[in-house]
Amino acid sequence: MKCAEHAEVDATGYCRQCGKPICQACTREIRGALYCEPCLAGLVSAPREQAQSAGGSGHPGTALALGFIPGLGAVYNGEYVKALIHVMIFGGIIAALSSDLPTVYYPFLGITLGCFYFYMPIEAYRVAKARRAGEPQPPDLVQTEGNKPIGAIVLIAFGVLFLLANFHLLMRDWFAKAWPAGLIVLGVWILMDRMRRDS
Repeated sequence: MKCAEHAEVDATGYCRQCGKPICQACTREIRGALYCEPCLAGLVSAPREQAQSAGGSGHPGTALALGFIPGLGAVYNGEYVKALIHVMIFGGIIAALSSDLPTVYYPFLGITLGCFYFYMPIEAYRVAKARRAGEPQPPDLVQTEGNKPIGAIVLIAFGVLFLLANFHLLMRDWFAKAWPAGLIVLGVWILMDRMRRDS
């Protein structure tokens, strides 16, 4: 059998995609599978085109506006688990502010609530913008970064904080004075991880 492109040359195989006979010069081998050049070009460009068509319906401005309602920006982007986690974190901070914690914790929780409230729409905007452009989704608080489940760590930290509050262990004077040490440890861990990745 002759090659479909070169009628004077014998075919050495068949394209896995379209099935036409191809010679050695026309063959593009990928992991043991043979493709002709047009089919391989179509396969390479298809994922980006699919990502653009899938993400093209979402508008970053709409995601930004909906992101001010806890969880709704993530729902607009089709990230339902992330939306649930956003609502749980936001509701947990509100519950902590409504509880009988020592007054020393209210400024910290208030700042955390404000930062998280503005984080949600910005993160929804970044995801929608990346999807619309057909680019990889940017890392965020909930997604795993590398092998570190950041969202799970945040939820565990809030859970421990609320559990200690329920058992009135946050009322002790030593904890009220020493809690900033946790921020220092977290900052050092993030700094060392960043330096390790940059090196």
